[in-house]
Amino acid sequence: MDIDTVIPLTTNPKIQEFRPGDTVKVSIRTKEGDRERLQAFQGVVIRKRGAGQGATFTVRRVAHSVGVERTFPLLSPMVDAVEVLRRGRVGHSRLYYLRGLSGRAARIREDRSSTRP
Repeated sequence: MDIDTVIPLTTNPKIQEFRPGDTVKVSIRTKEGDRERLQAFQGVVIRKRGAGQGATFTVRRVAHSVGVERTFPLLSPMVDAVEVLRRGRVGHSRLYYLRGLSGRAARIREDRSSTRP
């Protein structure tokens, strides 16, 4: 018996469809004391892994010349929304090579075709 058959998975309608190479803005619920607020993390998706309840995705951004990567669970209630800002055209599903690049070399071509959702 599988956990996915016992407990139905509910997807968040605010999470848009995205792939590695896309630039996304992830809104995360952050709790500070007794208050809760939304915090945005914007960057390039370098990896999507798994399916079902354990699915995660990793977003990379460069802040003050330092690369920052953060991994988010796809079905977590702490992820409020994922907004796709730019579609990327890449040839790989894992973009770990971006770690060694900086500046213009780390740019990803934009996918302007209308076939992608």
